[in-house]
Amino acid sequence: MRYYVTSDIHSYFTLFKEALTKQGFFEDEEPHKLVICGDLFDRGFEALELQNFIVDLMEKDQVILIRGNHEDLMMDLIRDWKQKSYLFYHHGRNGTVDTALRLTGITRENFFYEPDKVLEHLLKTPFITQILPAMQNYFETDHYIFTHGWIPCLPVQNAAGKNYMPIHDWRTISKEYWDNSRWINGMEAAHDGILEKNKTIVCGHWHCSFGHSRYENDGEEFGETSNFNPYYAEGIIAIDGCTAYSGQVNCIVIED
Repeated sequence: MRYYVTSDIHSYFTLFKEALTKQGFFEDEEPHKLVICGDLFDRGFEALELQNFIVDLMEKDQVILIRGNHEDLMMDLIRDWKQKSYLFYHHGRNGTVDTALRLTGITRENFFYEPDKVLEHLLKTPFITQILPAMQNYFETDHYIFTHGWIPCLPVQNAAGKNYMPIHDWRTISKEYWDNSRWINGMEAAHDGILEKNKTIVCGHWHCSFGHSRYENDGEEFGETSNFNPYYAEGIIAIDGCTAYSGQVNCIVIED
């Protein structure tokens, strides 16, 4: 099977489609699927277009969806709506409220007058009713594991300078650990030895320029020399192109 793999689209639908087109996704006549490693929405302005595209792929059984931390943020927003969580700073800063407005077609002005109407419409959107329920913590093939931040592991600080320690039964670990794993910097975890034998973990969440700058001395983490192309190292491929900053969506092609 051929897998086209991307992550952290963050509502930049046009850039996302350009990346798929460049890799030949739309012209591929062989069996293939798209794997999206989380964070579909927030930040960009094309949430509705992206939602419709994902639903179409789901109906054709052409997409595998991994849950990201921004999907969790949307559920946090909905869960605490009655406590006016839509006014919380982090929901505005992360773009979650903007996504709710774009998916429902309700203006920001009307939102403040009728916030409950936004919630009512949001709960009926395909994002909530179809896309989120289809999302997985990870997807695994013979040689690859696809996830958002990283596989679950334990945050630590020790004399060896490591940030993470392994959890050997990570596949069956509780929801709490998976929720935390979506915030992990996979490049750090991989360099701490949190790897899976005979597998390569493909992740998003953390900008690729971190790995290039920190471990390869290739450019700045953020700046004119930054490298936002996929980061490859032993046991890891990191693909978050930090689209809101770089204007780049990464898409890699994997045969397995």
